[in-house]
Amino acid sequence: MSTPSHQSELFVDSGRYRIDLGDAELIEFRAAFSVTASKRYFESLLADVKWQSASIRIAGRHIPIPRLQCWVADPGLSYAYSGITMTPEKWSKNLLEIRHRVEDLAGQSFNAVLINLYRDGNDSVAWHADDEPELGLNPVVASVSFGADRPFELKHRHNDLKTRLTLHDGSVVVMGRTVQNHWLHQLPKVKALREPRINLTFRQIVSSASS
Repeated sequence: MSTPSHQSELFVDSGRYRIDLGDAELIEFRAAFSVTASKRYFESLLADVKWQSASIRIAGRHIPIPRLQCWVADPGLSYAYSGITMTPEKWSKNLLEIRHRVEDLAGQSFNAVLINLYRDGNDSVAWHADDEPELGLNPVVASVSFGADRPFELKHRHNDLKTRLTLHDGSVVVMGRTVQNHWLHQLPKVKALREPRINLTFRQIVSSASS
């Protein structure tokens, strides 16, 4: 069966690499989206996503998080982390195209995505795991990158093991079923970087934060 012309640019040689962490596994698809598709999705997301700023409460103070965000999910699937509860926006045509591509690569269905806009190298996310109760046990999380290349770091929860890779424009990294249990990850600041990056982390919500 032929691929529809408006979607054919999605299906490029994905460049699959397995990263063995010992007690967990990453699968990296370095070219999951073509250059043309990546540029189109980046520009449409930048313009059309309902970007929101949020803050977390630390030591009695509200601290703005250093990035913009949007939560998109099937109806009724809210999400909570660090005292922030997000209600879902609706899936757009482009987001559904990206979701279907990621599901094909991951061999996993997803019903939600957290979209982050890192406006430049001063925007970041600190050490954390995507292990909120809504994700259930052993969640699989797939991370899509559009825009500027950024370093991605992981460290083990119980020993000194660390690893680092570069997330490229059009890449997908699938964090397997035990990554969130044993490892933390972060996107550090890159002071000299002026270009933006959009990151989409696809998840399967098993129970809504509001339930």
